[in-house]
Amino acid sequence: MDFLDYAFMQRALLAAVLVGITAPAVGIYLVQRRQALMGDGIGHVAMTGVGLGFLLSASPVWMATAVSVLGAVLMELIRWYGRTRGDIALAMLFYGGMAGGVMFINLAPGGSNANLTSYLFGSLSTVSDSDVTSICLLAAFVVLVTVGLRRQLFAVSQDEEFARVTGLPVRALNLLTAVTAAVTVTVAMRVVGLLLVSALMVVPVAAAQQLSRSFAATFAIAVAIGVSVTVGGTVTSYYQDVPPGATIVLLTIAAFLALGALAAPLARRRARAAAAAHPVGDPAECTIPASRGAGGAVGV
Repeated sequence: MDFLDYAFMQRALLAAVLVGITAPAVGIYLVQRRQALMGDGIGHVAMTGVGLGFLLSASPVWMATAVSVLGAVLMELIRWYGRTRGDIALAMLFYGGMAGGVMFINLAPGGSNANLTSYLFGSLSTVSDSDVTSICLLAAFVVLVTVGLRRQLFAVSQDEEFARVTGLPVRALNLLTAVTAAVTVTVAMRVVGLLLVSALMVVPVAAAQQLSRSFAATFAIAVAIGVSVTVGGTVTSYYQDVPPGATIVLLTIAAFLALGALAAPLARRRARAAAAAHPVGDPAECTIPASRGAGGAVGV
């Protein structure tokens, strides 16, 4: 536990815990909406914000947040109105974001592509006190939205038409989901990096879905996995001197594989129990199938 004696590790661990909570909390809605790669696209756009931060001598975190939110809004507008040309517009937005980041940071006084490395792949030693403050504020917003509006966001993620019929402001909620995903990307970029943050949004959720069929349990398990791998990856990177972002993502994939191996016998056991409860030849009960989302989540 000697790593706790260092201030930079204390900051890195706090940031890691917040990232481990927020990334899966948003990711579960993206997975339900089949927009698993949205975080990756927002990460590309956020590079422009980082470059602008260096160019304007402003906070790269807050500048990346502003640009990411704008990019997320544009992505939603393209999804609504883009129709057949939407994929081309999104590609231009993503790659334009990457190019803008590289261009702006090279135009900044004393700037070079090396300055982008810690934002692209994460870095422990460069997490400052101001970064921690920014991450705490942004993470609080993400948790407030994903937990406080979980029923509404779940309803929209499952079936937009049904949610619209029930009176929910579908477009506003979709926009809020996109903005929250953008904020999460900037929360995670100092620990995981912009190029790897999407994995932390998606893989813990996919791992949790192998064990649980309910939305609430999937949410809780995904967050637990997220916190475990971010803290474990941060500590491992300190002792082994390896990149934190890559270490965290590899641990996340390892958790997915381990839970997959555990889930297979559990599924067989459930199948045998169901077969025993309804032997062959018994009249089938009349049931109304529940609306199911990705991974089998059926309710909040």
